[in-house]
Amino acid sequence: MSVKLSLRPLGAALAAAALLACSAASAAPPKPWPVPANEKARPVEAPYYGDALFHFFQDRYFTSITTLMASQHFDRVAAHRDEAEILRGGMLLSYGLHKEAGEIFAKLIEQGASPAVRDRARFYLAKIRYQRGFLAEAEDAMARIEKNLPRALAEDKLLLQSNLMMARGDYAGAAELLQGVAKESPIGQYARYNLGVALVKSGQDEAGGKLLDEIGMAPAADEEMRSLRDKANVALGFSALQAGRADEARRSLQRVRLEGLQANKALLGFGWAAAELKEPKLALVPWLELANRDASDAAVLEARIAIPYAYAELGAYGEATEQYNAAIAAYDSEAGRLDESIVAIRAGKLLDGLIERNPGEEMGWFWNIRELPQMPYASHLTQVMAGHEFQEAFKNWRDLRFLSTNLKDWEDKLGIFGDMLDNRRRAYAERLPAVQAQARAVNLQALQQRRDAVAADVERAVREQDPQAFANVRDRELLDLIDGVKQGLKDVSDAAEAQRLRERTRLVAGALEWRLTQEYAARSWDAQKDVKTIDAELALAQQRVAAVARAQVEEPARHEAFAKRIAELTARIKGLIPRVAALSNEQGQQVQELAVAELARQKDRLAAYSQQARFSVAQMYDRATSETPTKKDSDAPAK
Repeated sequence: MSVKLSLRPLGAALAAAALLACSAASAAPPKPWPVPANEKARPVEAPYYGDALFHFFQDRYFTSITTLMASQHFDRVAAHRDEAEILRGGMLLSYGLHKEAGEIFAKLIEQGASPAVRDRARFYLAKIRYQRGFLAEAEDAMARIEKNLPRALAEDKLLLQSNLMMARGDYAGAAELLQGVAKESPIGQYARYNLGVALVKSGQDEAGGKLLDEIGMAPAADEEMRSLRDKANVALGFSALQAGRADEARRSLQRVRLEGLQANKALLGFGWAAAELKEPKLALVPWLELANRDASDAAVLEARIAIPYAYAELGAYGEATEQYNAAIAAYDSEAGRLDESIVAIRAGKLLDGLIERNPGEEMGWFWNIRELPQMPYASHLTQVMAGHEFQEAFKNWRDLRFLSTNLKDWEDKLGIFGDMLDNRRRAYAERLPAVQAQARAVNLQALQQRRDAVAADVERAVREQDPQAFANVRDRELLDLIDGVKQGLKDVSDAAEAQRLRERTRLVAGALEWRLTQEYAARSWDAQKDVKTIDAELALAQQRVAAVARAQVEEPARHEAFAKRIAELTARIKGLIPRVAALSNEQGQQVQELAVAELARQKDRLAAYSQQARFSVAQMYDRATSETPTKKDSDAPAK
């Protein structure tokens, strides 16, 4: 009885298929949200718009959008009206509010926004819809874009369109589209990678492989490009492995760095390429290295079952059996660790740990997980958190937590506003009697009458051109003195001395009259100006009196309006807090279930590996018991 002792592990084909499923979404570098400004920068004319941009560039997006919306409400950003709407719409999109953002963009178009603004609005809408998984809606927005995008966004548009084409299986169309992206452009290498993947998926293996091979051997100046090069080599290697070109696969995979993100997959694939070339001894080299790495990696788990497969191919059945048993023990141990991780996740340690290790003041689409939480086996979470579905679910949960904190903060602020309003009411009540007494003390009617009399005197003096009417106090004293002297000289005899005094008095009176006449124009002008000043002061006094009277009516009404607004907002916030808390709990459960589901899939994969290993061991035991040993066999060397 002869039984085949070696079975290819189940994960090899799955790993190859998963790697070849790469698209632009996974290859393209993460980019910050594009600033909605003209291609040619211009100064910020509205300070309030600058304030919103300041918070935006500080990554405080929630603060930015609330500041911007408040400024728009008070019409403080008129100089940047369209750009402000683009910014607001973009941030609403980042929070998943597609309907509201779509209404903003549609309104911009209806109101005759410039072609550049219109096309940018449609591009951002398409981009976020694609990232949120709304492919049909994204294609609709893309179809409406004309030819008014800046150059950088035009290239992004090509990448986005190719992603949409590949998402619906049109790989040939995506490949043709990506031919238009320049190699030297900032996104050129990513476009070439996507093009290579698209060509391979469309059946053009030779053209796609050639392009991926060029990327796999291209010089890389930084870690980002080195990672892309490794990714291209892995994709190329597994593509060749699936096509039966093992030697070509080995050449591609050996170019991958041993410590890079793609190292484990490359080691696994390199081993299978050697196995396909009937070189099991050479296959053991990468697999033994891989088996000593983190057991939470699927490639490491597969290597542990691939090692006894290679020993069996070499005829070392005893070693193969030991390795199979070791693999079974490792799988059982890893399954136990996965169970511990699942228990920790259900206890909330995942969510609490992610928040603790990845703090942030804001909510939104831009935030990313950077550090793993402290858990029994945190490495189990790497694959979990790499998934788009988990990332989106966790961000939604985090946003709900932020909203809950924000609502509680506003609940406290409204209490403070209520206290401030009470203080203002008391201050108003305390100051009102003094203000009313002061207002009563001012007799505006008497002052108006005095003003009218003065104005009449000035008008008469100007009309009659009376210089003495504008005499000052000193001049008035001199006039009175002269009149007194004249009156006294009337009763004096006509003696020579009396005549001399009369002549001197006449000369003095004439000199004074001449001076008053000379100064008449200036003094009359000053008097008229003084009348106008009096009019202005009286008008101001009347306004203040009216303001005091109006305040006695309006201020209590304003206090009541503020009190009503505070009460309404308090009630609204008190109603929102439990709703957000319930949604947060529900979303947290969903995040945990997504993580648990991924770990459960890992357990299923372990069970399949373990079952395969047990079956292989059973095969070898069956062979050992079914064959009749002979002396010749016992002395024969292992093969």
